[in-house]
Amino acid sequence: PPAGRGFPISCCRVQNMPNNPTKDTRHVSPHPPLPEYYQSEVQHRRFLSQVFDETAGNYDWIDNMMSFGSGVWYRRDALKRAGLSAGMSHLDVAVGTGAIARSAVDIVGASGSVLGLDPSMGMLQQAVRSARIPVIQGVAERLPLPDPAFQFLSMGYALRHVADLRTTFDEYARVLKPGGKLLILEFAQPKSRLGYAVGRFYLNRVVPWLSQVGSGKKQARVLMEYCWQTVDNFVPGKDILEALAASGFVDATRRTWFGVFSEYVARKPD
Repeated sequence: PPAGRGFPISCCRVQNMPNNPTKDTRHVSPHPPLPEYYQSEVQHRRFLSQVFDETAGNYDWIDNMMSFGSGVWYRRDALKRAGLSAGMSHLDVAVGTGAIARSAVDIVGASGSVLGLDPSMGMLQQAVRSARIPVIQGVAERLPLPDPAFQFLSMGYALRHVADLRTTFDEYARVLKPGGKLLILEFAQPKSRLGYAVGRFYLNRVVPWLSQVGSGKKQARVLMEYCWQTVDNFVPGKDILEALAASGFVDATRRTWFGVFSEYVARKPD
């Protein structure tokens, strides 16, 4: 891909990947099927494409509202802590509107490169406008890219939307160069009863309502309600770490912030 142009946080917990993972299931779904939204994987893909295409123009506003404007500095800090630096080649899977890519372009500089990939054409159009990067349409489970091609790969808040974790991580390992770094940002279900109650009320009631009111689109509310359902039914962090190990990644850790946000960092072996 062509060259891209150009938070200190406390209260975290770190979980390491098991040294000898016993689970090596070939298919690991990020969450059970959600029949209120789709009945098959084909319908699942169609549903996601529709809601993301229709809300692409409002997504940055929804993200800033939901995160109280903290998303920009958090994503940039997470990229740096995971090892992204000047001159690196970076693939941002599920690039969306380019929120992660914008920070990545600044970090890698003129000597590096950033490529965005997303199944939603609406999101890709927004990413081109906002991040000014080359983009390609595709899904995480079948990356239309050569191997190995990148030194760094990121995915922001979209792991819940893939069909199979193992296939996705196999593809990530394929396109990363030896020693390449992987960063996955995701939501986490709060562990405490109070935290869960607050998180559910905010993410399942407040955010969907504000999203519809602010954007004027019913689909924005549907998307945010669906996103909470995926968070509420998301597989435990240890399953993700085991799937990473089964796909050949090493030194994988999970860092949680305030019990709500997760960072998974791993490395392809040299």
